[in-house]
Amino acid sequence: MLTGKQKRLLRSKAHHLDPIFQVGKGGVNENMVKQIADALEARELLKVSVLQNCDEDKNVVAQQLADGAGAELVQIIGNTIVLYKESVENKQITLP
Repeated sequence: MLTGKQKRLLRSKAHHLDPIFQVGKGGVNENMVKQIADALEARELLKVSVLQNCDEDKNVVAQQLADGAGAELVQIIGNTIVLYKESVENKQITLP
């Protein structure tokens, strides 16, 4: 689990990022989770946008993505989810 201090650091790093995935009408599927897991391995930190037409609650979507990709949920702000997962090969972020 991330500490408050670590989450603050990750939130500040995520601030300038643009969402690279969108969850829409279809909700969360295996393919999306795999792509997000791969992207997290490359980037460590990313944003996912939950579109207006998504049937599921954004908190449920965030939990499904975090659990499926083995990532930490940093925050949900508006309809944007911020996820973090320490990269094995491309470690860029050092947590306090």
